[in-house]
Amino acid sequence: MVSYFLTIFLSMTLCFIFPRLVPIDPITTILSRTAATGAFMEPTAYMAMRESLLETFGLKGSLQEQYFNFLRRAFTGDFGYSLSTYPSKVNDIIARSLPWTLCLLFSTSLISWVFGNLIGLLAGYYKDRKISKTLELFAMVIYPIPYYVMALILIFVFIYWLRSFPLMGAYAIGSEPSLSLEFLWTLMRHSFLPALSIVIVSLGWWFLSMRALSIRISEEDFVRFAIVKGLGKRVILVRYYMRNALLPQITQLAMVLATVFNGAVLTEYLFAYPGVGAMLWWAVSSADVNLMMGIVTLSIMAVSTSALLVDLIYPLIDPRIRYGSR
Repeated sequence: MVSYFLTIFLSMTLCFIFPRLVPIDPITTILSRTAATGAFMEPTAYMAMRESLLETFGLKGSLQEQYFNFLRRAFTGDFGYSLSTYPSKVNDIIARSLPWTLCLLFSTSLISWVFGNLIGLLAGYYKDRKISKTLELFAMVIYPIPYYVMALILIFVFIYWLRSFPLMGAYAIGSEPSLSLEFLWTLMRHSFLPALSIVIVSLGWWFLSMRALSIRISEEDFVRFAIVKGLGKRVILVRYYMRNALLPQITQLAMVLATVFNGAVLTEYLFAYPGVGAMLWWAVSSADVNLMMGIVTLSIMAVSTSALLVDLIYPLIDPRIRYGSR
């Protein structure tokens, strides 16, 4: 528990420091945009407006004062106003974009985990067969491909070449969100390619890791004893291979699901998908410190809490840890 709070504290401290190392003054940027409209401001009015903006965005005072103000707001769940989309609040922006990211990444993570582990388990069990080695070769080819490169390939093939999918947004322009089949269809068409780009790459990783775990388990003494004992292939596959190989995969899944709060930054940006990742890209490119810290803090909390829950629940899943700790 101590390491949990220490991790959050150190991570949030770095989250506060790094945006301030960027050589961009967001307040000066806002004032420059105002001056670019042709509006004239006297020096006193300029300084008064600057002080007001610093106060509004929580950037007033010394670095130490800003730091404690940031911690107070972070632990109360209030990240203030967005610098780039004022008067929108950071909490409102995250609340609008988070459901899109959760739906996209939770579904893709679970789909790739289930199918990757299932196929990898069978490939590891039948490791000497030609189909297993072919699938391994295919997975080794697609796994190193970054998901944003896969997204660019899908955009070129299915949008610019075949012209079978839309490029931008989460649903068709002019559509009203509802539970109608028409809206659900346009929702699926807009999310299919972003989801596919993530699933393909993730599937390769889950397949390779599960296949390697299955092959390693096949060399264990308890598996050899089960074979000598004359147990059926299905019993050995389910009770010995799957139950033992899934344990580390469940841990990895918990960590992957926690990172969905980051969003798939480049995928969401390339497809103009209105998720947290696209908002994080916008925050970094526009020096929106408050929005940036709000999204990163949410991710820190999610990953740290997920790691803590895994540590608490894992002994219930793996009896070897439970009984070994006695």
